[in-house]
Amino acid sequence: MIKEGDAAPDFESRDAEGNEVKLSDLRGRKVVLYFYPKDDTPGCTKEACSFRDSHTVFEREGIKVLGISLDSEKSHQKFASKYDLPFTLLADTDHSVADAYGVYGEKQFMGRKYMGVSRKTFLIDERGRVKKVFDKVNVEEHADEVLRAFKE
Repeated sequence: MIKEGDAAPDFESRDAEGNEVKLSDLRGRKVVLYFYPKDDTPGCTKEACSFRDSHTVFEREGIKVLGISLDSEKSHQKFASKYDLPFTLLADTDHSVADAYGVYGEKQFMGRKYMGVSRKTFLIDERGRVKKVFDKVNVEEHADEVLRAFKE
């Protein structure tokens, strides 16, 4: 279980265009790493649009937003295009990044059990340390919560 103050596990993953993104390459920048269950579903869309609508503020503050799910690069391309998402979406199709951050596991929905990603956000400081962990996410207001937390 990753907690505040821990070093953020480094990873490499591909963005929607197939480019490699490595967390350690972002040292010196603040990073929002938000895990979400699935592209183009109601809650995930609200959360992504929350980050989209605040994107200029994140950019001005020098904060890099990374959304990550188990979806493919192609799925991310469609999702980003449909909702005009200006930030990076990462494909974690083998759930290795989700495993490293402890967000992949058994879930339950309408009495059915399955394996998937829990909605969770990690704020990572310029030194690569976890500044804050959001276990509970209000999808519509999450971007504002994240911005406030970076200012604390």
